[in-house]
Amino acid sequence: MIHIDYNKLLDQLTYNAKEPLLFNSGFFLFFFFIFLLGYQFLYKKKITRVVYFTIFSLYFFYKACGFYFLFIILSAVIDFNLSNWIYKAKTKKSKNAILIFSIIINLGLLFYFKYTNFFIEIINDLQMGQIKPLNLILPIGISFYTFENLSYTIDVYRGKFKPVQSFLDYCFFLSFFPKLVMGPIVRAADFIPQIRKDIFITNSDIARGMYLILGGLFKKVVISDFIYINYVQYIFDDPSRHSGIECLLGVYGYAMVIYCDFSGYSDMAIGMAKWMGFSINENFDSPYQSSSITEFWRRWHISLSSWLKDYLYISLGGNRVGKFRQYLNLMITMLLGGLWHGASFNFIVWGGMHGLALAFDKIRMSLFPKNPNSKLQNSFFVKTIGVIITFHFVCFCWIFFKASSFDDAGIIITQIFTNFNGSAWYAMLGAYATVFSIMLLGYIIHFIPKAYEQFCEFILSKITVVGRIAVILIFIWIIIQAKQAEQVMPIYLQF
Repeated sequence: MIHIDYNKLLDQLTYNAKEPLLFNSGFFLFFFFIFLLGYQFLYKKKITRVVYFTIFSLYFFYKACGFYFLFIILSAVIDFNLSNWIYKAKTKKSKNAILIFSIIINLGLLFYFKYTNFFIEIINDLQMGQIKPLNLILPIGISFYTFENLSYTIDVYRGKFKPVQSFLDYCFFLSFFPKLVMGPIVRAADFIPQIRKDIFITNSDIARGMYLILGGLFKKVVISDFIYINYVQYIFDDPSRHSGIECLLGVYGYAMVIYCDFSGYSDMAIGMAKWMGFSINENFDSPYQSSSITEFWRRWHISLSSWLKDYLYISLGGNRVGKFRQYLNLMITMLLGGLWHGASFNFIVWGGMHGLALAFDKIRMSLFPKNPNSKLQNSFFVKTIGVIITFHFVCFCWIFFKASSFDDAGIIITQIFTNFNGSAWYAMLGAYATVFSIMLLGYIIHFIPKAYEQFCEFILSKITVVGRIAVILIFIWIIIQAKQAEQVMPIYLQF
């Protein structure tokens, strides 16, 4: 007779702060399997599908962040109603007032949880008062669904999108679990029209989804987590103990860690959506292949950079208000983009450096405009030099992004330039051979042409169901072997 431990089962089904439900957690495989099992019987019935999906999404969010999942319901209620009021408002003044109220509510909640203690610390440091920091926990995903809410109401205000009449549809859009915790940031105009359409999941969709899910999981668990746990964290925890070459390789390692961590999670989200018959836009496009900083921001965290461009940069005037204002708008956009990542001066400096670089890149392009007929400008040599310079500038900025303080960032930079100690390379290679091999593998995968990805998807589309199951099981076995003893939280989970 089978004995069921109901207390243990209840523990598995309820929120555990130490083990939140994430794509790289063991329980998620069970969660996703149960979801897909039911989805097979319901996805053709539109209303049933929406209800089923929304319930699972809210449960997923509860398992990821506890009772903070109620905030997404609150956000849905507020912005669903405000967007409809904006649409029905008769005067421009009324529309403006409702939009401003929406922005205040959304950014107010985000500010309270994310930035209150940051500004309390500033007030205390400036000796303008002694305020005790609040005991606040940042709700998971709040930065992502706040931006989705804002883009929705702003698009309705601009007349680009008619608000949905069904609250259930809006709740489904906002809580869609593949992108809920860490994005991509999805525009309502791209997603909501898909909610009530007839779903046809093609063989190509299954192959594409499978490639993205397995590839994303591989990038996150096998590459990012392994490099971080076994090397990068040691460097950034106490950089003064390490030579310049160790610090430099730690920076290169972190560049691969943050890329594989976030792009891997995004790929899994896009792949899961494919398996369910929904399309989410690409969020990363081999960003380290960029030959300029402008190109980098077209390839890195595309959903955020395009959001900042459409709703902040253009709202400030974009490039329509003269060169100086254009550069100032770029600077403001990137400073606020840095602040979006976290309540720290490190993030603001990181954003500011990218803002300056973008402004200088605009100046460069105006002085030396792109000539498609120029053999020199379009040569492999010039592009390669551009890729190397851009990559190292991005890595330099990552130091401030990752370091716990300006002092630690300064130590890493000082060690690289004054205490390089290249002779330590051979000893390091022996001690961290596996780490550097996986790091190299990550960069090789990153620079493989798109045709390879298309070829892999083509192969997956041709093999049988049994063959696909075999491939999935092999990948799961590899991931279990590489998985770290303790769960490694995704980097962008804190944002």
